[in-house]
Amino acid sequence: MSFEPSSPLGNLQPRTVWAHFATLCAIPRASLREAALRRHLTDWAQARRITAAVDAAGNLILKKPASPGCESMPGVILQGHLDMVCQANTGTVHDFERDAIAAQVRDGWVVAEQTTLGADNGIGVALALAALEEPGLQHPALEVLLTVNEESGMDGARGLAAGTLQGKTLINLDTEEWGHFYLGCAGGVDVELRHDCELESVPPDYAILRFDVCGLRGGHSGIDIHIGRGNAIRLLAEALRDLCAHTDLRLIELQGGTARNAIPREAFAVCALPSAAVAGMDEWVEHRLAAWRQRIAGADANVAFRYELDELPVGRAIHHAERDRMLAFLDVAANGVARMSDDFPGVVDTSDNLGVASLAHGVFKATFKVRSLHDGRADALADKLIAHAAGYGLRAWKDGMYPGWTPDPSSRLLALCQRVYTGQFGRPASLQVIHAGLECGLLAASHPHLDMISFGPDIRGAHAPGERVEIESVARCWQLLKAVLQALAVRQE
Repeated sequence: MSFEPSSPLGNLQPRTVWAHFATLCAIPRASLREAALRRHLTDWAQARRITAAVDAAGNLILKKPASPGCESMPGVILQGHLDMVCQANTGTVHDFERDAIAAQVRDGWVVAEQTTLGADNGIGVALALAALEEPGLQHPALEVLLTVNEESGMDGARGLAAGTLQGKTLINLDTEEWGHFYLGCAGGVDVELRHDCELESVPPDYAILRFDVCGLRGGHSGIDIHIGRGNAIRLLAEALRDLCAHTDLRLIELQGGTARNAIPREAFAVCALPSAAVAGMDEWVEHRLAAWRQRIAGADANVAFRYELDELPVGRAIHHAERDRMLAFLDVAANGVARMSDDFPGVVDTSDNLGVASLAHGVFKATFKVRSLHDGRADALADKLIAHAAGYGLRAWKDGMYPGWTPDPSSRLLALCQRVYTGQFGRPASLQVIHAGLECGLLAASHPHLDMISFGPDIRGAHAPGERVEIESVARCWQLLKAVLQALAVRQE
Protein backbone atom coordinates (compact mmCIF):
# COMPACT_ATOMS: atom_id res chain seq x y z
CA MET A 1 0.00 0.00 0.00
CA SER A 2 1.39 3.39 -0.97
CA PHE A 3 1.09 6.27 1.49
CA GLU A 4 2.14 8.93 -1.01
CA PRO A 5 -0.13 12.01 -1.04
CA SER A 6 -2.50 12.17 -4.02
CA SER A 7 -1.60 14.73 -6.69
CA PRO A 8 -4.91 16.68 -7.07
CA LEU A 9 -4.23 18.43 -3.73
CA GLY A 10 -0.56 19.17 -4.38
CA ASN A 11 -0.99 22.79 -5.49
CA LEU A 12 -3.48 23.91 -2.83
CA GLN A 13 -2.66 26.46 -0.16
CA PRO A 14 -1.76 26.29 2.67
CA ARG A 15 0.51 23.63 1.23
CA THR A 16 1.48 21.98 4.54
CA VAL A 17 -2.13 21.52 5.64
CA TRP A 18 -3.18 19.99 2.32
CA ALA A 19 -0.11 17.74 2.23
CA HIS A 20 -1.13 16.27 5.57
CA PHE A 21 -4.72 15.87 4.40
CA ALA A 22 -3.53 14.12 1.23
CA THR A 23 -1.65 11.65 3.43
CA LEU A 24 -4.81 11.04 5.46
CA CYS A 25 -6.68 10.36 2.21
CA ALA A 26 -3.99 7.86 1.19
CA ILE A 27 -4.05 5.82 4.42
CA PRO A 28 -7.31 3.97 5.20
CA ARG A 29 -8.68 4.98 8.60
CA ALA A 30 -12.08 3.49 9.26
CA SER A 31 -13.19 3.44 12.88
CA LEU A 32 -11.29 0.74 14.79
CA ARG A 33 -8.85 0.56 11.83
CA GLU A 34 -6.60 3.53 12.62
CA ALA A 35 -3.41 1.57 13.40
CA ALA A 36 -1.67 2.16 10.05
CA LEU A 37 -2.26 5.89 10.22
CA ARG A 38 -1.17 6.01 13.85
CA ARG A 39 2.10 4.23 12.98
CA HIS A 40 2.72 6.60 10.09
CA LEU A 41 2.15 9.69 12.24
CA THR A 42 4.34 8.30 15.02
CA ASP A 43 7.20 7.85 12.56
CA TRP A 44 6.54 11.32 11.12
CA ALA A 45 6.68 12.91 14.59
CA GLN A 46 9.78 11.07 15.75
CA ALA A 47 11.65 12.11 12.59
CA ARG A 48 10.98 15.71 13.65
CA ARG A 49 11.87 15.19 17.32
CA ILE A 50 8.25 15.55 18.34
CA THR A 51 7.38 13.27 21.24
CA ALA A 52 4.83 10.62 20.30
CA ALA A 53 3.00 8.28 22.66
CA VAL A 54 0.01 5.94 22.41
CA ASP A 55 -2.15 5.60 25.50
CA ALA A 56 -4.06 2.55 26.70
CA ALA A 57 -7.14 3.56 24.68
CA GLY A 58 -5.14 3.78 21.44
CA ASN A 59 -5.04 7.58 21.24
CA LEU A 60 -1.97 9.23 19.72
CA ILE A 61 -0.54 12.11 21.76
CA LEU A 62 2.11 14.32 20.16
CA LYS A 63 4.04 16.88 22.23
CA LYS A 64 6.25 19.78 21.25
CA PRO A 65 7.99 22.12 23.72
CA ALA A 66 7.12 25.81 23.85
CA SER A 67 8.92 28.24 21.59
CA PRO A 68 11.93 29.91 23.23
CA GLY A 69 10.71 32.59 25.63
CA CYS A 70 7.19 31.09 25.87
CA GLU A 71 7.99 28.36 28.39
CA SER A 72 6.08 30.03 31.21
CA MET A 73 2.80 30.21 29.30
CA PRO A 74 0.10 27.59 29.93
CA GLY A 75 0.16 24.73 27.45
CA VAL A 76 -2.35 24.35 24.61
CA ILE A 77 -4.00 21.16 23.36
CA LEU A 78 -5.13 20.75 19.74
CA GLN A 79 -7.61 17.94 19.37
CA GLY A 80 -9.20 15.88 16.61
CA HIS A 81 -9.94 12.26 15.77
CA LEU A 82 -8.15 9.88 13.41
CA ASP A 83 -11.09 7.87 12.10
CA MET A 84 -13.67 8.69 9.44
CA VAL A 85 -17.16 7.55 8.50
CA CYS A 86 -16.96 5.13 5.56
CA GLN A 87 -19.84 5.38 3.07
CA ALA A 88 -19.91 4.72 -0.67
CA ASN A 89 -22.55 5.03 -3.38
CA THR A 90 -24.17 1.87 -4.68
CA GLY A 91 -22.09 0.40 -7.46
CA THR A 92 -18.90 2.10 -6.30
CA VAL A 93 -16.09 -0.39 -5.80
CA HIS A 94 -14.12 0.90 -2.83
CA ASP A 95 -12.49 -1.06 -0.01
CA PHE A 96 -12.20 1.32 2.95
CA GLU A 97 -9.61 -0.94 4.55
CA ARG A 98 -7.26 -0.86 1.54
CA ASP A 99 -8.11 1.88 -0.96
CA ALA A 100 -7.13 5.54 -0.87
CA ILE A 101 -9.86 8.19 -0.94
CA ALA A 102 -10.19 9.69 -4.44
CA ALA A 103 -10.14 13.38 -3.49
CA GLN A 104 -10.71 15.86 -6.32
CA VAL A 105 -10.78 19.66 -6.63
CA ARG A 106 -14.12 21.04 -7.89
CA ASP A 107 -15.16 24.70 -7.99
CA GLY A 108 -13.25 25.76 -4.91
CA TRP A 109 -13.95 22.62 -2.91
CA VAL A 110 -12.14 19.34 -2.29
CA VAL A 111 -14.64 16.53 -2.77
CA ALA A 112 -14.89 12.73 -2.90
CA GLU A 113 -17.65 12.23 -5.42
CA GLN A 114 -18.50 8.56 -4.80
CA THR A 115 -17.45 8.07 -1.17
CA THR A 116 -17.08 10.03 2.01
CA LEU A 117 -14.04 12.30 1.95
CA GLY A 118 -12.97 12.15 5.58
CA ALA A 119 -12.68 15.93 5.92
CA ASP A 120 -14.56 15.11 9.12
CA ASN A 121 -12.12 15.09 10.90
CA GLY A 122 -9.13 14.78 8.60
CA ILE A 123 -8.90 18.54 8.02
CA GLY A 124 -8.78 19.16 11.77
CA VAL A 125 -6.00 16.58 12.13
CA ALA A 126 -4.11 18.16 9.22
CA LEU A 127 -4.36 21.62 10.80
CA ALA A 128 -2.97 20.31 14.10
CA LEU A 129 -0.09 18.48 12.40
CA ALA A 130 0.76 21.56 10.35
CA ALA A 131 0.94 23.63 13.54
CA LEU A 132 3.50 21.21 14.96
CA GLU A 133 5.90 21.79 12.07
CA GLU A 134 5.21 25.41 11.09
CA PRO A 135 8.57 27.21 11.07
CA GLY A 136 8.76 30.45 13.05
CA LEU A 137 5.41 29.98 14.78
CA GLN A 138 5.49 31.27 18.36
CA HIS A 139 3.46 29.00 20.60
CA PRO A 140 3.19 27.66 24.16
CA ALA A 141 3.89 24.01 24.82
CA LEU A 142 1.74 22.05 22.35
CA GLU A 143 -0.06 18.76 22.84
CA VAL A 144 -1.93 17.25 19.91
CA LEU A 145 -4.50 14.68 20.98
CA LEU A 146 -5.66 12.47 18.10
CA THR A 147 -8.33 10.09 19.33
CA VAL A 148 -9.54 6.78 17.90
CA ASN A 149 -12.98 5.43 17.12
CA GLU A 150 -14.77 8.74 17.57
CA GLU A 151 -17.33 8.00 14.88
CA SER A 152 -18.60 4.67 16.19
CA GLY A 153 -18.34 5.03 19.95
CA MET A 154 -16.01 7.84 21.09
CA ASP A 155 -13.88 5.11 22.63
CA GLY A 156 -10.68 7.12 22.50
CA ALA A 157 -12.03 10.12 24.39
CA ARG A 158 -13.96 7.81 26.71
CA GLY A 159 -10.80 5.88 27.55
CA LEU A 160 -8.48 8.87 28.06
CA ALA A 161 -7.14 8.63 31.62
CA ALA A 162 -7.58 11.59 33.94
CA GLY A 163 -4.45 13.71 34.11
CA THR A 164 -3.10 12.58 30.73
CA LEU A 165 -3.22 16.09 29.29
CA GLN A 166 -1.11 18.84 30.81
CA GLY A 167 -2.35 21.86 28.84
CA LYS A 168 -4.83 24.35 30.25
CA THR A 169 -6.71 25.26 27.07
CA LEU A 170 -8.04 22.97 24.35
CA ILE A 171 -8.93 23.84 20.77
CA ASN A 172 -11.14 21.20 19.19
CA LEU A 173 -10.89 21.25 15.38
CA ASP A 174 -13.93 19.11 14.61
CA THR A 175 -16.72 21.52 13.67
CA GLU A 176 -17.87 22.17 10.13
CA GLU A 177 -19.01 25.74 9.63
CA TRP A 178 -16.53 28.57 9.26
CA GLY A 179 -17.22 31.85 11.04
CA HIS A 180 -18.54 30.28 14.22
CA PHE A 181 -16.97 29.52 17.58
CA TYR A 182 -18.65 26.50 19.10
CA LEU A 183 -19.08 26.54 22.88
CA GLY A 184 -21.14 23.42 23.41
CA CYS A 185 -22.40 20.24 21.80
CA ALA A 186 -25.04 17.59 22.16
CA GLY A 187 -24.55 14.50 24.24
CA GLY A 188 -25.87 11.21 23.04
CA VAL A 189 -26.80 7.62 23.67
CA ASP A 190 -27.49 4.63 21.42
CA VAL A 191 -30.62 2.52 21.62
CA GLU A 192 -29.97 -1.03 20.47
CA LEU A 193 -32.69 -3.55 19.65
CA ARG A 194 -32.64 -7.29 19.00
CA HIS A 195 -35.44 -9.78 18.51
CA ASP A 196 -35.39 -13.46 17.49
CA CYS A 197 -38.33 -13.99 15.17
CA GLU A 198 -40.42 -17.10 14.75
CA LEU A 199 -40.03 -18.52 11.25
CA GLU A 200 -42.50 -20.18 8.92
CA SER A 201 -42.28 -21.89 5.55
CA VAL A 202 -43.05 -19.96 2.38
CA PRO A 203 -45.56 -21.61 0.03
CA PRO A 204 -43.70 -23.15 -2.91
CA ASP A 205 -45.67 -21.24 -5.58
CA TYR A 206 -44.69 -17.79 -4.19
CA ALA A 207 -42.38 -15.47 -6.15
CA ILE A 208 -39.27 -14.01 -4.51
CA LEU A 209 -38.84 -10.25 -4.99
CA ARG A 210 -36.19 -7.79 -3.84
CA PHE A 211 -37.27 -4.19 -3.15
CA ASP A 212 -34.69 -1.38 -3.04
CA VAL A 213 -34.95 2.19 -1.76
CA CYS A 214 -31.96 4.21 -2.97
CA GLY A 215 -30.88 7.56 -4.36
CA LEU A 216 -31.26 9.39 -1.04
CA ARG A 217 -28.68 11.95 0.07
CA GLY A 218 -28.23 10.72 3.64
CA GLY A 219 -26.01 12.89 5.79
CA HIS A 220 -24.88 13.47 9.36
CA SER A 221 -27.49 12.33 11.84
CA GLY A 222 -26.84 15.39 14.02
CA ILE A 223 -26.17 18.44 11.90
CA ASP A 224 -28.43 17.34 9.00
CA ILE A 225 -31.31 15.84 11.00
CA HIS A 226 -33.51 18.96 10.66
CA ILE A 227 -33.33 19.16 6.86
CA GLY A 228 -36.02 16.54 6.33
CA ARG A 229 -34.08 14.11 4.18
CA GLY A 230 -35.58 10.71 3.61
CA ASN A 231 -34.64 7.78 5.84
CA ALA A 232 -34.39 4.71 3.60
CA ILE A 233 -35.32 2.30 6.40
CA ARG A 234 -38.48 4.23 7.25
CA LEU A 235 -39.53 4.56 3.63
CA LEU A 236 -39.03 0.85 3.01
CA ALA A 237 -40.99 -0.13 6.14
CA GLU A 238 -43.81 2.21 5.11
CA ALA A 239 -43.95 0.68 1.64
CA LEU A 240 -43.91 -2.91 2.86
CA ARG A 241 -46.68 -2.21 5.38
CA ASP A 242 -48.79 -0.85 2.55
CA LEU A 243 -48.06 -3.89 0.40
CA CYS A 244 -49.02 -6.19 3.27
CA ALA A 245 -52.50 -4.64 3.18
CA HIS A 246 -52.93 -5.75 -0.43
CA THR A 247 -51.30 -9.19 -0.58
CA ASP A 248 -49.78 -11.96 1.53
CA LEU A 249 -46.24 -10.64 1.79
CA ARG A 250 -43.73 -12.88 3.55
CA LEU A 251 -40.64 -11.04 4.82
CA ILE A 252 -37.37 -12.99 4.46
CA GLU A 253 -34.57 -10.42 4.76
CA LEU A 254 -34.17 -6.67 5.32
CA GLN A 255 -31.12 -4.40 5.51
CA GLY A 256 -30.82 -0.63 5.73
CA GLY A 257 -28.13 1.83 6.78
CA THR A 258 -24.54 1.17 7.76
CA ALA A 259 -23.86 3.60 10.63
CA ARG A 260 -25.93 4.82 13.54
CA ASN A 261 -24.69 8.39 13.04
CA ALA A 262 -25.53 8.59 9.33
CA ILE A 263 -29.02 9.07 7.90
CA PRO A 264 -29.66 5.86 5.91
CA ARG A 265 -29.40 6.38 2.16
CA GLU A 266 -30.32 2.87 1.06
CA ALA A 267 -32.36 -0.11 2.22
CA PHE A 268 -33.56 -3.35 0.68
CA ALA A 269 -35.88 -6.22 1.55
CA VAL A 270 -36.27 -9.72 0.14
CA CYS A 271 -39.90 -10.86 0.22
CA ALA A 272 -42.10 -13.68 -1.04
CA LEU A 273 -45.48 -12.90 -2.60
CA PRO A 274 -48.18 -14.85 -4.39
CA SER A 275 -47.16 -15.10 -8.03
CA ALA A 276 -50.41 -13.42 -9.10
CA ALA A 277 -49.44 -10.26 -7.17
CA VAL A 278 -46.37 -9.65 -9.32
CA ALA A 279 -48.48 -8.53 -12.30
CA GLY A 280 -49.49 -5.28 -10.59
CA MET A 281 -46.15 -4.52 -9.01
CA ASP A 282 -44.98 -1.90 -11.52
CA GLU A 283 -48.01 0.28 -10.88
CA TRP A 284 -47.74 -0.05 -7.10
CA VAL A 285 -44.02 0.82 -7.06
CA GLU A 286 -44.61 3.89 -9.23
CA HIS A 287 -47.44 5.01 -6.94
CA ARG A 288 -45.25 4.73 -3.83
CA LEU A 289 -42.38 6.53 -5.53
CA ALA A 290 -44.57 9.38 -6.71
CA ALA A 291 -45.86 9.90 -3.17
CA TRP A 292 -42.31 10.05 -1.78
CA ARG A 293 -41.09 12.45 -4.46
CA GLN A 294 -43.92 14.80 -3.64
CA ARG A 295 -43.28 14.56 0.10
CA ILE A 296 -39.50 14.99 0.18
CA ALA A 297 -38.87 16.73 -3.15
CA GLY A 298 -36.97 19.64 -1.63
CA ALA A 299 -34.59 17.50 0.41
CA ASP A 300 -34.28 14.28 -1.61
CA ALA A 301 -35.40 14.78 -5.18
CA ASN A 302 -33.50 11.73 -6.45
CA VAL A 303 -35.15 9.09 -4.29
CA ALA A 304 -35.68 5.84 -6.21
CA PHE A 305 -37.74 2.72 -5.54
CA ARG A 306 -37.43 -0.43 -7.60
CA TYR A 307 -37.96 -4.16 -7.47
CA GLU A 308 -36.68 -7.24 -9.25
CA LEU A 309 -37.48 -10.92 -9.27
CA ASP A 310 -34.94 -12.96 -7.35
CA GLU A 311 -33.84 -16.51 -8.14
CA LEU A 312 -33.22 -17.44 -4.49
CA PRO A 313 -34.73 -20.66 -3.16
CA VAL A 314 -38.08 -20.00 -1.49
CA GLY A 315 -36.89 -20.98 2.02
CA ARG A 316 -38.43 -19.55 5.21
CA ALA A 317 -39.77 -16.14 6.22
CA ILE A 318 -40.62 -14.62 9.58
CA HIS A 319 -44.11 -15.34 10.90
CA HIS A 320 -46.72 -12.86 9.67
CA ALA A 321 -47.34 -11.59 13.21
CA GLU A 322 -43.62 -10.92 13.62
CA ARG A 323 -43.62 -9.18 10.25
CA ASP A 324 -46.49 -6.90 11.23
CA ARG A 325 -45.01 -5.70 14.50
CA MET A 326 -41.48 -5.30 13.13
CA LEU A 327 -42.60 -3.19 10.18
CA ALA A 328 -45.03 -1.20 12.33
CA PHE A 329 -42.28 -0.41 14.83
CA LEU A 330 -39.85 0.72 12.11
CA ASP A 331 -42.57 2.81 10.47
CA VAL A 332 -43.82 4.71 13.53
CA ALA A 333 -40.96 4.79 16.06
CA ALA A 334 -39.70 8.30 16.81
CA ASN A 335 -37.19 9.49 14.21
CA GLY A 336 -35.95 13.00 13.49
CA VAL A 337 -36.25 16.25 15.42
CA ALA A 338 -37.98 15.92 18.78
CA ARG A 339 -37.38 19.46 20.07
CA MET A 340 -35.72 22.70 18.96
CA SER A 341 -33.47 24.67 21.31
CA ASP A 342 -35.02 27.43 23.44
CA ASP A 343 -31.62 29.10 23.87
CA PHE A 344 -30.07 28.87 20.39
CA PRO A 345 -32.49 29.80 17.59
CA GLY A 346 -32.48 27.37 14.70
CA VAL A 347 -30.49 24.72 16.57
CA VAL A 348 -31.96 21.29 17.24
CA ASP A 349 -32.13 20.47 20.94
CA THR A 350 -33.14 16.78 20.87
CA SER A 351 -33.39 14.23 18.06
CA ASP A 352 -32.94 10.62 17.14
CA ASN A 353 -31.93 8.75 14.00
CA LEU A 354 -32.90 5.22 13.01
CA GLY A 355 -29.48 4.50 11.54
CA VAL A 356 -29.28 0.74 11.01
CA ALA A 357 -31.82 -2.07 10.72
CA SER A 358 -31.36 -5.67 9.66
CA LEU A 359 -33.27 -8.92 9.46
CA ALA A 360 -31.28 -12.01 8.58
CA HIS A 361 -31.98 -15.68 9.42
CA GLY A 362 -34.84 -14.60 11.64
CA VAL A 363 -32.78 -12.20 13.78
CA PHE A 364 -34.00 -8.59 13.76
CA LYS A 365 -31.64 -5.79 14.91
CA ALA A 366 -31.89 -2.01 14.89
CA THR A 367 -29.87 0.92 16.21
CA PHE A 368 -31.01 4.46 16.98
CA LYS A 369 -28.71 7.41 17.68
CA VAL A 370 -30.25 9.77 20.24
CA ARG A 371 -28.79 13.26 20.72
CA SER A 372 -29.61 16.24 22.93
CA LEU A 373 -28.08 19.46 24.20
CA HIS A 374 -29.41 18.32 27.59
CA ASP A 375 -28.29 14.90 28.80
CA GLY A 376 -31.55 14.31 30.66
CA ARG A 377 -33.58 14.81 27.49
CA ALA A 378 -31.43 12.35 25.55
CA ASP A 379 -31.93 9.80 28.31
CA ALA A 380 -35.69 10.43 28.38
CA LEU A 381 -36.05 10.01 24.59
CA ALA A 382 -34.01 6.81 24.73
CA ASP A 383 -36.31 5.49 27.47
CA LYS A 384 -39.34 6.30 25.32
CA LEU A 385 -37.87 4.37 22.39
CA ILE A 386 -37.24 1.39 24.65
CA ALA A 387 -40.79 1.54 26.01
CA HIS A 388 -42.16 1.87 22.49
CA ALA A 389 -40.21 -1.21 21.41
CA ALA A 390 -41.53 -3.13 24.41
CA GLY A 391 -45.05 -2.29 23.30
CA TYR A 392 -44.33 -4.28 20.14
CA GLY A 393 -42.76 -7.16 22.07
CA LEU A 394 -39.22 -6.10 21.10
CA ARG A 395 -36.30 -5.91 23.54
CA ALA A 396 -34.20 -2.72 23.48
CA TRP A 397 -31.54 -1.18 25.70
CA LYS A 398 -29.24 1.86 26.01
CA ASP A 399 -25.55 1.79 25.17
CA GLY A 400 -22.63 4.12 24.47
CA MET A 401 -23.79 7.16 26.44
CA TYR A 402 -21.57 10.24 26.30
CA PRO A 403 -22.17 13.64 27.93
CA GLY A 404 -22.75 16.92 26.17
CA TRP A 405 -20.47 19.91 26.45
CA THR A 406 -22.06 22.73 28.47
CA PRO A 407 -21.41 26.23 27.07
CA ASP A 408 -19.31 28.66 29.14
CA PRO A 409 -19.87 32.19 27.74
CA SER A 410 -17.38 33.58 30.30
CA SER A 411 -14.52 31.47 28.89
CA ARG A 412 -11.20 33.35 28.80
CA LEU A 413 -10.20 31.31 25.74
CA LEU A 414 -13.36 32.46 23.96
CA ALA A 415 -12.59 36.10 24.76
CA LEU A 416 -9.06 35.75 23.40
CA CYS A 417 -10.24 33.94 20.27
CA GLN A 418 -12.83 36.62 19.60
CA ARG A 419 -10.19 39.34 19.85
CA VAL A 420 -7.95 37.47 17.47
CA TYR A 421 -10.74 36.66 15.03
CA THR A 422 -11.91 40.28 14.93
CA GLY A 423 -8.36 41.43 14.38
CA GLN A 424 -7.84 39.00 11.53
CA PHE A 425 -11.21 39.23 9.77
CA GLY A 426 -12.72 42.57 10.81
CA ARG A 427 -15.73 41.30 12.75
CA PRO A 428 -16.38 38.85 15.60
CA ALA A 429 -17.29 35.24 15.00
CA SER A 430 -20.79 34.16 15.88
CA LEU A 431 -21.26 31.90 18.90
CA GLN A 432 -22.98 28.57 18.48
CA VAL A 433 -23.59 25.11 19.85
CA ILE A 434 -23.73 22.07 17.59
CA HIS A 435 -26.28 19.28 17.52
CA ALA A 436 -23.55 16.71 17.10
CA GLY A 437 -21.28 14.82 19.43
CA LEU A 438 -17.91 16.45 19.90
CA GLU A 439 -15.46 14.78 22.23
CA CYS A 440 -15.31 17.90 24.41
CA GLY A 441 -17.95 16.59 26.81
CA LEU A 442 -15.95 13.46 27.59
CA LEU A 443 -12.68 15.42 27.76
CA ALA A 444 -14.26 17.85 30.22
CA ALA A 445 -15.28 14.90 32.39
CA SER A 446 -11.73 13.53 32.61
CA HIS A 447 -10.01 16.95 32.59
CA PRO A 448 -12.41 19.42 34.24
CA HIS A 449 -9.82 22.23 34.34
CA LEU A 450 -9.79 22.65 30.56
CA ASP A 451 -10.99 25.86 28.91
CA MET A 452 -12.27 24.72 25.51
CA ILE A 453 -13.48 26.07 22.19
CA SER A 454 -14.09 24.53 18.75
CA PHE A 455 -13.88 25.86 15.22
CA GLY A 456 -13.36 24.49 11.71
CA PRO A 457 -13.78 25.13 7.97
CA ASP A 458 -16.89 24.75 5.87
CA ILE A 459 -17.60 21.04 5.35
CA ARG A 460 -20.74 19.87 3.58
CA GLY A 461 -22.23 16.39 3.34
CA ALA A 462 -20.24 14.83 6.18
CA HIS A 463 -21.03 11.13 6.66
CA ALA A 464 -22.31 10.77 3.07
CA PRO A 465 -20.76 10.26 -0.38
CA GLY A 466 -20.00 13.59 -2.01
CA GLU A 467 -18.64 15.05 1.24
CA ARG A 468 -16.65 18.22 0.49
CA VAL A 469 -14.60 20.90 2.21
CA GLU A 470 -14.16 24.49 1.00
CA ILE A 471 -10.55 25.33 0.19
CA GLU A 472 -10.73 29.01 1.10
CA SER A 473 -12.22 28.31 4.53
CA VAL A 474 -9.38 25.88 5.28
CA ALA A 475 -6.93 28.71 4.59
CA ARG A 476 -8.87 30.98 6.94
CA CYS A 477 -8.85 28.31 9.65
CA TRP A 478 -5.10 27.98 9.30
CA GLN A 479 -4.69 31.77 9.54
CA LEU A 480 -6.84 31.85 12.67
CA LEU A 481 -5.17 28.88 14.34
CA LYS A 482 -1.69 30.35 13.90
CA ALA A 483 -2.83 33.74 15.20
CA VAL A 484 -4.54 32.20 18.25
CA LEU A 485 -1.47 30.13 19.11
CA GLN A 486 0.74 33.19 18.85
CA ALA A 487 -1.65 35.15 21.08
CA LEU A 488 -1.60 32.36 23.65
CA ALA A 489 2.19 32.50 23.65
CA VAL A 490 2.06 36.06 24.99
CA ARG A 491 1.07 36.88 28.57
CA GLN A 492 -2.35 38.54 28.58
CA GLU A 493 -2.85 41.67 30.68
